[in-house]
Amino acid sequence: MNSAKTGPVLIVEDDPNTSVLVATYLEREGFSTLVVHDGARAISMARRHHPVLIVLDIMLPQVDGWEICRELRKFSDVPILILSAREEEIDRVLGLSLGADDYVVKPFSPRELVERVKAILRRVQTFRERDGLLVYEGLIVDPERHTVSINSRNVDLTASEYRLLRVLMSAPGRVFSRQELLDRIYERGENVVDRVVDVHLGKLRQKIGDDPVNPRFIHTVRGFGYKFSEDGKK
Repeated sequence: MNSAKTGPVLIVEDDPNTSVLVATYLEREGFSTLVVHDGARAISMARRHHPVLIVLDIMLPQVDGWEICRELRKFSDVPILILSAREEEIDRVLGLSLGADDYVVKPFSPRELVERVKAILRRVQTFRERDGLLVYEGLIVDPERHTVSINSRNVDLTASEYRLLRVLMSAPGRVFSRQELLDRIYERGENVVDRVVDVHLGKLRQKIGDDPVNPRFIHTVRGFGYKFSEDGKK
């Protein structure tokens, strides 16, 4: 798999030895890479170079990885793999709740890291646009026409329901917090309570025929938020 055609892997890591190690192993597998050593440049590099994935340290000078995650998720669904020496469960939970796709603890196996990068990209590619469409089983979202269909039947969604579904489908398997989903639904910063997401989600599930007790598409992750199915798994 050569990601050079679709974008580089952006490595945000302040330790030169670690960044060189990660870049070397990724490049051996055909990936192109970009490296930045401080958090302040990470966001601008992400905007400029449109990376296919970001490997992100947490303990960075100027701007830490948590804040980078928050800022990235305001404008991008780029997959994020956190690489950190912080191994407490609360750190893993925080990373995933902020929108990271995976969390790897240092010290780490470079080969395992590369395989995790490949797995994330395979998962995303499965759901990424096919001829401009987002497709999962019989559920199809057409971002260009702003239409949704299920088993060839058109589904009439509100603007908020459509944005909610598109955000979830764009990153299968990744858990979105209610607040993150609110930020995506209400892009103008309207002041609404986070439980509004539950209302939209309930109506969306009804319209696409998704049983909340045994869902095919959208899954509740207790204590975190919601995620879209990952390769047919809960």
